[in-house]
This record gives sequence, structure tokens and C-alpha cells, in this order.
Amino acid sequence: MPVKKSSAATLLSQWQAKLQNRSLKVGIMGMGYVGLPLGLLFAEKGLQVVGVDPDEHRSRALNQGRSPIRHIKNARVKAAVTSGLFRATADPVALKDVDAVLICVPTPLTKQREPDLSYVESSTEWVAANIKPGCLVVLESTTYPGTTRDIVAPILKKAGFKPGTNVFLAYSPEREDPNNATFSTASIPKVVGGTDATSGKLAAMLYEQIISKVVPVTSAEVAEAAKLLENIFRSVNIAMVNELKIVFDRMGIDIWEVVNAAKTKPFGFMPFYPGPGLGGHCIPIDPFYLTWKAREFDISTKFIELAGEVNTNMPYFVVSKLQDALGSRGKSLRGSRVLLLGLAYKRDVDDFRESPTLKLMDILERNKCRVDYHDSYIPQFPGDHHFPKLKPRKS
Repeated sequence: MPVKKSSAATLLSQWQAKLQNRSLKVGIMGMGYVGLPLGLLFAEKGLQVVGVDPDEHRSRALNQGRSPIRHIKNARVKAAVTSGLFRATADPVALKDVDAVLICVPTPLTKQREPDLSYVESSTEWVAANIKPGCLVVLESTTYPGTTRDIVAPILKKAGFKPGTNVFLAYSPEREDPNNATFSTASIPKVVGGTDATSGKLAAMLYEQIISKVVPVTSAEVAEAAKLLENIFRSVNIAMVNELKIVFDRMGIDIWEVVNAAKTKPFGFMPFYPGPGLGGHCIPIDPFYLTWKAREFDISTKFIELAGEVNTNMPYFVVSKLQDALGSRGKSLRGSRVLLLGLAYKRDVDDFRESPTLKLMDILERNKCRVDYHDSYIPQFPGDHHFPKLKPRKS
């Protein structure tokens, strides 16, 4: 059962005091694109932070002031380490003294395009085995509605905790957009939903230390659903403009000119642009978390699935256009040398997860093309488990 009002008030008061005197300690599971910026922000605001990452090489590099992420500068990491407020480790025992833990780990899809929550589950088990009573646990990883309550909570219970009583549990979706010059981690509003009222209030208090605007919602499920809505909205609209690209191309109409003309309307329209497919750790993956969960309620998410099909097929459209262009010059796709400009899923980042360039590279090589790439942010391609036939290569 949740904490009584008097106990909740005491706990909130204790947290307020710790935040004011900067004695509250924060642990973060995962030192990647989501966890590292959060950890640095908390340290820069005067709170002690320990980042836990199973990659010992990454933890060691961070403690030496070296950033594993290109758009996060070494100087910023070094300043946080030098201040004594930030350290990284591969040992989850370091979580034993923290007041709050944020779980920022990947949530990929399996080969069957079903949710893979293995990272969330293993990280929660590490957390449950090491935290002290009274700790706040917040899941940040994108997932389907119900994950925090149905997956994370039972693991904490198995370790002897009672969410809402001697441990507190919330969900706050990450909204990172790496290397965005306009919006940073601190300036992007943060949605927060607890599995109970006290957990939600504690999580809001915590994020208010580093985020300009915190948006509390009534439950963890609402927060989980909000994140999926954001990315499904983008996936569906990108699919629409990609499909229009194919239609207008057949008609001899420039889709870019069409979009630029349409966006002059000052209301009721938001521009999206065509591309060779979808990439990154969010938009190609997150919608299918809801698709999977919806089946439990006997609902078929036709819009989401159709958008996925359109976006997945775009690399094949690009290759067909290349084949036509080569054919018009008396050349064949087979044996041609092709240079792909850009390996990352978006400009000015060193992240090639789910990048459509990899799909293009795979299709072209299966057609016996000689394929090179250039990307100044990714000087060396180490290979990718989704495309095991693609050999490592340099830009």
C-alpha cells in the first residue's frame, strides 16, 4: 500500500532539505546518449552523481575526462569529474548510497520485431540488489504503457521492496535529440508520471533541479504513452511524405518544392521531409512497442504498421532510382562503385543505429556494387549486428 499522507509529507520534506543543501545523491544506469547528459547536468547543479555502465572501457574513459559521445565535449566531462561530483563505474554496488536511480538503457526490438526489455530487466535487477530503502527509481527508456508497473515493480518486489512504501517508482521518457542547436536536455520539457502520487512528486522534485519545465502527469502509463505518441506522430508523417515522394516522382513533380510551398500556410500544417528511410534509436523502433502491446487488447494498429512498411521500403526506392540513373548512362548496378555520403542516422552525430545508410549499403553490396562511405563523424565503421555481412571499413 502507498505511504500514508503524514509519512509522504515527511519524505517530501526530507527530500526538499537534501536538494537545498545539495546532499542528495543520484545514480544513473547507462552512460550513453541519455544517461550521460543527465548525469553531467545533475553534477553541474551541485548534486553528487555516480554513473553505472557495464562497459568498463567507457567508465574508465569518463573518469579520465574523455567523452565517448562526440557532441558532448571532453572539457565538460573533465570539469564534472574534477569537481568531485561525477564519477563512472561498472560496479552497481556504487548505487548503495544513492537517493535516486535513473535507468537509461536501450529498448530495442527482437528479430521478430517484438519488444526486447532484457536491458531494462537486468538493469532493474542490479538496482534492486544494491539500493537502500526509500530510494526513488525512475525508468527513462522508451517502452509500452505498463512496463514500469508490470515489469520494473515486480523485480523490486522480488528483492523485498514495496513500491510506494519503502521504494518509489516513476517513469519519465527521455527526449534527447543529439546535437540539437536549439533544444538541449535542460531546455526540453520533462514529462513525469509516478506509479503512485508520492513517487510522482519525488520524481518531479528531482528533475526540477536540472530541467527548465517539468510536466507532471497522473500515472506512469500516461508518461509511457506520451513518449510513444511523440514518435508515432513522426513516423506516420515521415511515411506519408515518403509515399508522396514516390507518387510525385512518377508525376515529374519535385516533392521538395511541394513541401516548401505547403509550409507557407501559417496554420494547420507541419512540414516533414522525405528521405532514404528512418534511423536512430527511437522512430524506427518505438511505434512497434505499442503495436505489440495493442495485440493484447485485440487491436490492430494499421496506421503504425503501414507507416513502418513505407519507411522500411524507402532504401529500395533509392536503389531503384540509382539503377535508373546508371542505366541512362549505359551502366549496370553490378560492378559500379558507389560512394554513400553520411553513415549516421542524422546529420552531425556519430550514431549510426538503425541508419538507412546501412540498409542501402547492404542492398548495394548484394547487387555486387563496390560501396564506400564518407562521414567525418564516423571515421571507422566497426560493423553492425543487424547487417552481419557488412564488413568493417574506414571513411
